[in-house]
Amino acid sequence: MEKTVLAGASREKQKYFFEPKFNGLPQAIKDEIRNVCIIMAERLGCTFLISFEESGDLEFEIIKNEGDFDFDDIGAELEIKSLKSEKKELIKALKLWYVINNTDEGEKIREQLLKEESGEE
Repeated sequence: MEKTVLAGASREKQKYFFEPKFNGLPQAIKDEIRNVCIIMAERLGCTFLISFEESGDLEFEIIKNEGDFDFDDIGAELEIKSLKSEKKELIKALKLWYVINNTDEGEKIREQLLKEESGEE
């Protein structure tokens, strides 16, 4: 399954990346995504990525630094589980936005909504 990186942050390089093709997201959402990436990268001591799968589901990925033999894989998984619970509404909203704006199914939904709005049926 192909995925598209939405955003990521690296603790080691002190860098943040946001995929420009998702600039259509509201600024408040982009700010929240940035904060999540930076906090998780700092907290876990890694590179942290948020990606969209083709279905619109979000994937959280941890990339350990080379030679980091002390990395706590179990702790990292627990942090991600906590993040998913804490940011449930953000995750749900991002999936809905992705499906509506980036899938064939979403295009049909948009067309139907536009027809209903204009009074056609």
